[in-house]
Amino acid sequence: MSAPDPAAPRTASDDEIASVEEQLRLLFVRVRAVWKEAAAAVHPDLQPVGYKILSAIVRRGPMHAGAIAAELEIDKSVVSRQIRHLQALGLAVGVSDPNDGRARFIQPTPQAIESVGQKSSRMQRQLYGKLRNWTAGDVEELARLLARLTGDVMLADDFDDDAPEPEITRSAD
Repeated sequence: MSAPDPAAPRTASDDEIASVEEQLRLLFVRVRAVWKEAAAAVHPDLQPVGYKILSAIVRRGPMHAGAIAAELEIDKSVVSRQIRHLQALGLAVGVSDPNDGRARFIQPTPQAIESVGQKSSRMQRQLYGKLRNWTAGDVEELARLLARLTGDVMLADDFDDDAPEPEITRSAD
């Protein structure tokens, strides 16, 4: 058996991975807060999941409910309820699919397009403003690492429920 190559990069420790996990948790908490604030800015009765759906149809244009569910990875029943709620709030309308009269596209109202656009541009300005204070190399590295993590993350369908739990050990500092 040969000795480990001292020039080879070491793998991350459980403590280092736990630190990344904590930072992702904090980021997700903040993102949920932003979605909640954005939803309330569009309409006081709009829920964050409704805002995500509304943002998708503002960004992509009219969509079938199934396409919305697939894109956002949200249960179809939740999408259906939220679409009814968006319609009741006057933020979305259903229009017939010209290729299939039985199917309906969901499209945003002009009011929704304006409201979501204003909120999105504010959030985008804030992100750009913060990242403009970083070096170009740091921003490029963040994008590269996020893309790598996104590509490596296993989807819920990929998890093997019968697989043994990994043993997590933390170093004593």
